[in-house]
Amino acid sequence: MTSQTSRAEWDAPAADLDAIRQTALDYIESWYAGDGDRRARCLHPNLAKRTVRTHPETGRSTLELMSATTLVEHTRSGAGKETPRERQQKDVTILDVFGNVASVKIVAAGWVDYLHLAKFNGEWVIVNVLWERKPGQV
Repeated sequence: MTSQTSRAEWDAPAADLDAIRQTALDYIESWYAGDGDRRARCLHPNLAKRTVRTHPETGRSTLELMSATTLVEHTRSGAGKETPRERQQKDVTILDVFGNVASVKIVAAGWVDYLHLAKFNGEWVIVNVLWERKPGQV
């Protein structure tokens, strides 16, 4: 696991940087552990997770959407536990922090997630995720 700091973070309080990083780790580590409760705690209930899918024959793109509830249920199903420990990549990079919002990149085993976080009632939670599979992943 790697963790990087960008220049944009320099003005953010250390406590916020730690909380942002921990929220991102809660998100990805809960997936690999199948821990739906941990995943639910780091997500805003109105979260939207999206990816663009392009049909191989028509070339037309669609936007696929998952809700917080779907993510928590999928985590509880244990699908993430199928990833062997040695392949459980969870590289977190805080890209930017401005006041009560932050952008974070997670490079995981088979995909990359871009997270938008907000400080909501004093806690950092994920409100949006845009993701893409790594080449060759299904």
